[in-house]
Amino acid sequence: MSTMNPADTSTWLPLDGLAPGFDANKAPHTTALSGREINLTAPNGTRIAHRFADAEVTWTYSPGEGDPTAPASDTDAYEAFEVDEDLFFVQFHHDYLPNEAVSLVVDLRAGRVLSILSEILPADEKGRTRVQHHFGTATIDGTAPSGDEPHPTTALIGRRVEWIYSTEHAYEHVYLSERWYSWQCLAGPERGLADTDENSVWEVRPGIYVFAWREKVIPCASVTIADHRDVTKIRSHGVLFGLDESGEVPTHFTFGAWGRLISVTQHAPELEPAYFGTGA
Repeated sequence: MSTMNPADTSTWLPLDGLAPGFDANKAPHTTALSGREINLTAPNGTRIAHRFADAEVTWTYSPGEGDPTAPASDTDAYEAFEVDEDLFFVQFHHDYLPNEAVSLVVDLRAGRVLSILSEILPADEKGRTRVQHHFGTATIDGTAPSGDEPHPTTALIGRRVEWIYSTEHAYEHVYLSERWYSWQCLAGPERGLADTDENSVWEVRPGIYVFAWREKVIPCASVTIADHRDVTKIRSHGVLFGLDESGEVPTHFTFGAWGRLISVTQHAPELEPAYFGTGA
């Protein structure tokens, strides 16, 4: 029997306590990018070259003007998930900097990429969640970019979605504003837990959104991408990154979920939450 007390956050499961079975609905890794070289250029001139094999990616980082990141190159294991035609969600955890993990949304059709760097901060960074997200856009070299570039959106505000991660794990999300969402565990080892945490939402294609959240109780954060075009059968792919129970070892694992829209809250126009946030 669980000794977890929902009112005592010190008893909540650590990130590595959630992992067993949580990835049951994960999509299979795709090798569609294997053999490809995908080179990115950011607006400030930063360039990142990627050479994909079946399970590893070799990358080279060349900082542009004003970019404080040092030049670097390495090879990391990666996972890739096919979200839509020519749209991929790529995850890898840096070996040379274990406190960093990378999520790439690669849109080969549009010639655009959204990158999300997840960074574990030092414990003395007061007033901030332990894991932070850094978003950046880039274009794919050798292509003629088309359509809108990925951008922050308020499209999810007011929606309540039920998510099924496995036969054991289920949660619901209520998207409150540009900066906040609430979650509740409906089934699984965290049943009975609920909280409100920071989030960021970006649109990458019409109806396809990156949703990233940063927890304040457990030192972890997540980046997900979900296809909401059919609200009765929403498909999500994601990654969790943070610290294990010891508070010292980075933990990184991918997962997937099926979701359905439960309801949509309609606010009076003058009270619309989207008007109050500052975005992220």
